[in-house]
Amino acid sequence: MLGRRGRPGLIGLAARTAVVAGTATAVSGGIASRRQRNEQEAAEAQAWQAQQQQQAMDAAAAQAVANAAPATQPTPAPASGGGDLMGQLTQLAALHDQGVLSDEEFAAGKAKLLG
Repeated sequence: MLGRRGRPGLIGLAARTAVVAGTATAVSGGIASRRQRNEQEAAEAQAWQAQQQQQAMDAAAAQAVANAAPATQPTPAPASGGGDLMGQLTQLAALHDQGVLSDEEFAAGKAKLLG
């Protein structure tokens, strides 16, 4: 008795089916994980690109704000009274502290207010 010829038996058929099903599951799982990994990498790349664009827009906006100096420097109003003079000097000093007025402009404004 050398072996059986012809169609496989029930156990052989079940084993072949299990091998085919296991292979199909492994292949489809590999494809699904590769697709998921590629989608995740694409999403990360898109998020990185959006972050870079946002940083570039923020930098451009900051540069525009820095370059947008007022067209005319505020000139202090002429002194009209003693109480108002103190307020104008305080406002002039605040503008100087903020960097709106240079030292020369501050001195000229103060001299104009003080007479």
